[in-house]
Amino acid sequence: MSTIVHARVVEHLQRLRLGFVAERLDTILNEAAKREPTYLDFLDQVLRQEVDAKQRKRVAMGVQIAHFPTVKTLEEFEFKFQPSIDHRLVRELATGRFISSAENVLIFGPPGVGKTHLAIAFGRAAVETGHSVLFTSATALLAALAKAETDGQLADRLLFYSKPKLLVIDELGYLPFERRSAHLFFQLVARRYERGSLLITTNQLVTQWGTVFGDEVLAAAILDRLLHHSHTLMIQGDSYRLKQKRKAGLIPAVPHPQGALAGEPARADRRKH
Repeated sequence: MSTIVHARVVEHLQRLRLGFVAERLDTILNEAAKREPTYLDFLDQVLRQEVDAKQRKRVAMGVQIAHFPTVKTLEEFEFKFQPSIDHRLVRELATGRFISSAENVLIFGPPGVGKTHLAIAFGRAAVETGHSVLFTSATALLAALAKAETDGQLADRLLFYSKPKLLVIDELGYLPFERRSAHLFFQLVARRYERGSLLITTNQLVTQWGTVFGDEVLAAAILDRLLHHSHTLMIQGDSYRLKQKRKAGLIPAVPHPQGALAGEPARADRRKH
């Protein structure tokens, strides 16, 4: 290939925004010369490399935009420590199909059983399947909404939290809401209802949400919208962190109570409303 033709090919690749192939053109040509693939096979390999590169770049950007607090995947989750989990439901949620239908996911369980890990893993899987995702803790979300309301920018902030196809809200219920915060949360849930998916982790059963929100009527209105199109995943068992400390002998073993959530029996539950 002449220098002029080589330069022209690179220019065409760049104009077509095939940057990965443009940067690696010489390497790709050298590899092809050794293997001598058919024209169709060569074209297939070139295009596949470009598509894979764009996918990696898109996922990396999506993960950055999502603001996950750490890197977690389903492959890293210690399922053997939480045998109560419905594996079939986990696999289904990992496909991201619930997002296309604007369905919600609620993950219930006591502290330390892996709720946040699963939430991040589902969020990352959603990014990989092409969905926009935003991760936030419940306290950070409500602080941001309260500040926006004080600054007269609540509509803009609600719009910001309404845009992602999946909004992950972590650790709902660890601290009770003030009445003002509960109303702000209701506005967000109502705004996303049947338009975008919510994934919420919580240590409180739905029967306790009236206490969390400080208003039984408001809690019922929120739950009505969250549960209408939803999947629920309940995790029972000991904290993974405490198990590791017991295993290391840092704390003594204690008898396991019957159920970790308000005396509920240990089980994995799947509901589709």
